[in-house]
Amino acid sequence: MKDLFYFIRKMHQVSGFRLYLNMFTTFVISCLDGIGIYMIVPMLSIIGVFQMNMDEVPLVSSLFAFIESSSIELNLPVVLAIYVMIVGGQALLQRSQMVLNSRILQAFVRSLRTETYQGLLGAKWEFFLRKRKSDFHHVMVNELGRVSYGTSLFLQMVTGVIFTVIQIALAFWLSPLLTAVVLISGGILAIFSRKFIKKAGHIGDKTSELSQSYFAGISDHFNGIKDIKSNRLERSHISWFNNMSKELESNVIQLVRVNSLSQFIYRISSITLIAGFVYLALEVFHTPAEQLILVVLIFSRLWPRFIGIQSNIEQLATNLPAFKAMRKLQQEYEQEKELTLSGSSDGGKQFQLQEGIECRQVNYRYDPKEPVFALRDINVYIPANRMTAIVGMSGAGKSTLIDMLMGLIQPERGQVLIDGVTLRDEKQLLSLRSAIGYVAQDPFLFNASIRDNLKLVDPYAEDTELWNALKFSVSDEFVRMLPQGLDTVIGDRGIRLSGGERQRIVLARAILKRPSILVLDEATSALDSENERLIQEALDRLKGSMTIIVIAHRLSTIRNADQVIVIEQGEVIQQGGYKQLSQEAKGKFRQLLNYQTGVNS
Repeated sequence: MKDLFYFIRKMHQVSGFRLYLNMFTTFVISCLDGIGIYMIVPMLSIIGVFQMNMDEVPLVSSLFAFIESSSIELNLPVVLAIYVMIVGGQALLQRSQMVLNSRILQAFVRSLRTETYQGLLGAKWEFFLRKRKSDFHHVMVNELGRVSYGTSLFLQMVTGVIFTVIQIALAFWLSPLLTAVVLISGGILAIFSRKFIKKAGHIGDKTSELSQSYFAGISDHFNGIKDIKSNRLERSHISWFNNMSKELESNVIQLVRVNSLSQFIYRISSITLIAGFVYLALEVFHTPAEQLILVVLIFSRLWPRFIGIQSNIEQLATNLPAFKAMRKLQQEYEQEKELTLSGSSDGGKQFQLQEGIECRQVNYRYDPKEPVFALRDINVYIPANRMTAIVGMSGAGKSTLIDMLMGLIQPERGQVLIDGVTLRDEKQLLSLRSAIGYVAQDPFLFNASIRDNLKLVDPYAEDTELWNALKFSVSDEFVRMLPQGLDTVIGDRGIRLSGGERQRIVLARAILKRPSILVLDEATSALDSENERLIQEALDRLKGSMTIIVIAHRLSTIRNADQVIVIEQGEVIQQGGYKQLSQEAKGKFRQLLNYQTGVNS
C-alpha cells in the first residue's frame, strides 16, 4: 500500500486545490442525496399522500412547524418540484465532479508519464544495458494504464466512503440502535471478505508477470521477424503465443470469479440483513413505522455503496502490483541518474574540442561483481581535428572504449579528460554529446520520411543543407530516385532501405549536425567497395576540421588515419601510425592485416 500512497501524494502535488474542491463537491453531493431521500417521504405525508407521525422523525417535526407558521402552501406539484430541484442540483454537481475528476486524473497521469519518460532518458547507458526494452514498454504502456485505473478506483472509493459516512450519520440520527446492528453485521462481512482481497492481490501479481512476459515475447518476435520467416519458425512462435493467450485468459477469468463470488455473497447477505433488520425493528425494538421506512430507504441506497466499496478494494488490490512496478522503475532510474533533462536545454554555442580526449589508467567492468574487465589500464590520447582508428578482434573492447570516450559510461578507476578537464560534470556531458555525430554499426532510423529522419538533429535545416549532407554520404543519387524523394517513408527501422543505404542516411544525419567529433562505429561495413571509397575520400576532406574516431574491421578503410589504436581483451597493445604498425612483423596489427589480405605470417 505504501506505493499506492506515494502516488496519491504525487497526485496531491499535481492537483493541489482541485483535489480538495473535488472532496468538498463529493460531500455536498452526498448531503443532497441524503436530504433527497430523507425529505421525500415526510413531504409526501405532509401533503396527505399517506399518514405519518412527524413528531417521531428528527428535523422533520421542526420543518413541519416552520411550514405551518409560514404562508407556504404545499401540494403535490410543489413537493415534487422541490424534490426535482434537490435531485437535479445533485445531478448537476455530479456532472461537474466527473469533469473535475477527469481533469485531476489526467493531469496526474500526464505528469507521471512525462516524469517517468524524462527519468528514463536521463539514466546512465549501463542502466539500459541491463534492461530489456520491452520492460520499459510494459511499464510505460500497460502498468501506467493500470496505475491510472487504480488511482481512479481510489478516488471512487473515497467518494463512496464519504457518501457512506453521511448516510450512516443520517441513519444514526433516525435510529442509533438499528444502525448499530446493521454496521456490526457489515463489519463482520467486511472481515470475511478480506480473503477475497488477498486473492485479488495474488491475481494482480500474476497479471503483472504475464503482461511483462507477453510484452517481452511480442517485442522479441517482431524484432526477429526476418529470422522467423527465413527459418520457418512460425509454428513454434504461434504455439508460444497460444499458450500465453490461454494463461492471460485464465488469469482474467480467475479475477472475475473472485469478484463475482464476493459480489454474490454481499448481495445475498444484504437481502438477509434487510429481512432480519425489518424483523428486529418491528418485533424486538418496536421501531415506529415512520423511522423504519426512512431507515430502510436509506440503507436500500447505502448497501450498494458497501458493495461498490468492496469491489473497488478488490480491483485496487489487483492493480497494486502496477504501482509497485512503476515505483520500482522510478527508484532504479533515480539511482542510475546521469542527466537532468527537464527545464531548459543546454543551448548556447556548440562545444568545440580544442586539444583532445585522454584516458588515464581507465578500468571498466559492466558488472562490478564480475572479475572480468571490459577495459583494463587504458592510456590513450585522441588528438583534436585528427583521425584516430580503433581496431581489434570482435569482443576486444572497441565499442566499450568508444562509449567511454563519448561519456556514455564512466570508468570504475582512472579518468577521462576532455581538453584536460575530467569528464564528470553533467554540463560537460551535455556539451560533449551535443558536439558528437555518431554512426553505429547497426544504424537506427525512425518510421518516417528521410527528411524527418535527417531533421531530427537540425529541425530548421533547409533542403539545400539536407542534400549537401546526402551528397557527402553518397546518398543523394539513390534518394532522388525514390518515389517521393526526401519525403519517402522508409518503414520501421528503415526496413525499406538496404543496409548500406541506411548507413549512408545515418552518416548524412551525423554530418548535418555539424559535429566537432565524428564517431563511426563500423559505419561503412555494409557498403560496397566503390561507395566505401567515396565516403573515405569525403572523410579525408574533413580531416583538420573535426575530430574523427573510427572503429574498423576492414583495415583498408583506415590507411589515412593519423593514429591507430589496437585493442585486445580490453587492453591497448599497440599505438601508432598505419605504416608504422603495419611494418611491425610480430605486432597484432600486422597479423590482422595479413588475415584480411590473405598473407600468411
